Amino acid sequence: MNEPTLSYVCGVSDTPLLYLTVGQALDRAAALHGDRDALIVRHQDVRYTWRAFQAAVDELAAGLLTLGLERGDRIGIWSPNRVEWVLTQFATAKAGLVLVNINPAYRIAELEYALNQVECKAIVLADRFKTSDYVGMVRELAPELDACAPGALRAARLPHLRSVVCMAGDALPGMFRFADIAAAAGPAERERLAALAATLDPDDAINIQFTSGTTGMPKGATLTHFNVVNNGYFVGRAMKFSEHDRLCIPVPLYHCFGMVMSVLTCTTHGATMVFPGEGFEAGDVLAAVAAERCTALHGVPTMFIAELDHPDFAATDLSTLRTGIMAGAPCPVEVMKRVQKDMHMGDVTIAYGMTETSPVSFQSGTDDPLDKRVSTVGRIHPHVQVKIIDEQGRVVPRGERGELCTRGYSVMLGYWNDDEKTSAAIDAGGWMHTGDLAVIDDEGYCNIVGRVKDMIIRGGENVYPREIEEYLYRHPKIQDVAVFGVPDQRFGEAVAAWVRLRDGEQATEEELREFCKGQIAHYKVPAYIRFVDDFPMTVTGKIQKFAMRDAMAADLGLEDAKTA
Repeated sequence: MNEPTLSYVCGVSDTPLLYLTVGQALDRAAALHGDRDALIVRHQDVRYTWRAFQAAVDELAAGLLTLGLERGDRIGIWSPNRVEWVLTQFATAKAGLVLVNINPAYRIAELEYALNQVECKAIVLADRFKTSDYVGMVRELAPELDACAPGALRAARLPHLRSVVCMAGDALPGMFRFADIAAAAGPAERERLAALAATLDPDDAINIQFTSGTTGMPKGATLTHFNVVNNGYFVGRAMKFSEHDRLCIPVPLYHCFGMVMSVLTCTTHGATMVFPGEGFEAGDVLAAVAAERCTALHGVPTMFIAELDHPDFAATDLSTLRTGIMAGAPCPVEVMKRVQKDMHMGDVTIAYGMTETSPVSFQSGTDDPLDKRVSTVGRIHPHVQVKIIDEQGRVVPRGERGELCTRGYSVMLGYWNDDEKTSAAIDAGGWMHTGDLAVIDDEGYCNIVGRVKDMIIRGGENVYPREIEEYLYRHPKIQDVAVFGVPDQRFGEAVAAWVRLRDGEQATEEELREFCKGQIAHYKVPAYIRFVDDFPMTVTGKIQKFAMRDAMAADLGLEDAKTA
């Protein structure tokens, strides 16, 4: 009798991993593609060739050394998508500093925690974005700024912070102007920068990204040059990227999607980065793709939905588009089909990963069969291993659900200053436990079926929200849907759904239940349905089901329901 094939996959490749620092990757792009477009930031009217971008980065890197920063020091960046963000990403890497990505949506308590957790010595910040007054929040945390010289901060609540660099046009009390940093460098700093280049190691920590946990305080995933350069490179290979591609980037830079899968993918392939705006606006994305003749577009599913439904969509020329990535959240099958057909993105890929794995582990290929590209996250990335395990840690046979674990070059060093959480996430064998439920089929394609914590257990039946969502997306009136569990006296948990209808449509709970009856198992039919205009989301487009669950339970008086 044949033994069942186990759910273990390993990415085999003839292409070796790149042993490069982020700075070396930029220098290589400048040497190979010097006069080609590197960076276009439309809302700031900025355009750089690779050679000019390299020069600007080197000037800023030397300037950062005038702040008294030493190799390994942490420097935060708190800003929406701007040219200053991209310059700082590469300049800190060349100066041997660890860039700390701070979520643009953070408020005071989260900022204080993040800066102190990783002992930031400096921070680069925008003056404001939308309703966020970054300068005001920093001054509230550090009122000592008003009376100190720039670079000489001594703040009671931020004991490690010395320098605040602001992107504002005017000089502010206690802060450096970003525009002045590059010019501050002299021959000594330039010599020091050149000497540093020879000592930097691809295995050095280069970046800390805070993961947005649903409980507890954020954890600082610590990534190396080697992690992010290689992941960006192999993400690009999956899209068949070259120096002729032009990528529209509406996803946030503070997140791996923007910083690695977009910026470093372009850098390692010599492609052009196009930023349509500070934050996501569907109209700006459509305009940027048309004006800059973009060949690729990145986004989370909610972004693609907004673009497809935008009033300007039909009149916008998107014919130059070829490929891109939809990631960050499960992709509805119907949305994927519309992106391929109506946005001309026949080679669009789906990617799956997490911040702690730099981020991508699985990605579909441009030549994968259509059914695989709309129903899976593709196959294992080169040089990465994945296994699917049950509750006892045993590898399950192909086709069975279990928790996805990742091992390889892409796994983070750990959570900064948190050995306990690191050891809970990465086991003794080097496997990163993702908390995601997945299935790997006989051909090695992976399907993410939910979160271990999201699984609903109704009267002893395991219910996977993803299955119900995919069915409900077929309803012609539904634009978006999220399914989750709420407490239930009788069954332990009941199925609930939040539904966004298409503009101008109306529906009733009973209509949607009738749509489900006889098509999906009776215990999967939502007991509770709420029609909403928006979902609670992170700034990266991930739906916060825990917030929905809490709100629904409170509204229905279910907080105290006991498991039967």
